[in-house]
Amino acid sequence: MGFLQDAIAIFKKRDVTFIDSYKESEEVYTFRFEKDKDVTWKAGQHGLFTITHKKIKNGIRPITLASAPAENVIQLTLRISNDPSDFKKAMLELKQGMKIRMSGPVGSFYLKDDSPSVLIAGGIGITPFRSMLKQLEAEGNGVGKEIHLLYMDGKNSFVYKDELDEILNNTSIDVTYLDARDDLQKEINKLSSLHGNNGKYYIAGPKSMVESISAHLQSNAISKKSIQKDVFIGY
Repeated sequence: MGFLQDAIAIFKKRDVTFIDSYKESEEVYTFRFEKDKDVTWKAGQHGLFTITHKKIKNGIRPITLASAPAENVIQLTLRISNDPSDFKKAMLELKQGMKIRMSGPVGSFYLKDDSPSVLIAGGIGITPFRSMLKQLEAEGNGVGKEIHLLYMDGKNSFVYKDELDEILNNTSIDVTYLDARDDLQKEINKLSSLHGNNGKYYIAGPKSMVESISAHLQSNAISKKSIQKDVFIGY
């Protein structure tokens, strides 16, 4: 989606109705909202979400949609610590039937073509990739595509692992679970050597991780134009 389309999309605001929430793992929560029939997005994009049931400082946040467009729900997954921001506190206060406001979704972090794709997730950065892979599975387009997901989680919690393993059974996508940066770099070295600049490299996670992996790819002669980044900043 180009800049003009994003600019138009960001002005499309709607209230979405809260269904429920549940804990995925330690400090990780999923929130589900009703999806109107006319709401769609490209798997991997994010929306701007506004708390409306109370006034808080910094009440608007960009959040990636973890659900695929083919799913009948808007799903957001957040890491929430024991000392959460006002925004996250307000999310935890939501009750069935309450609403938050969504603008968009927007962004250019989505699969562009049939090039071999290396998806690199750090922790909660798995959310856009869940959306992408669930959409491929729903469309029946996951067979024959060369897609590698490298999922690093130092806490070994691996949010969505059961769902990802099920996708593996229905597609030709492969997933490697990692808990150490050195092991992640070794896998990246293998795949960047295999695909070079014929591949596309998508990185999502904390800013330090995203920038470090991007620099590592470039040191392996991968050009900047072959790298897409989605930085997750704490709320």
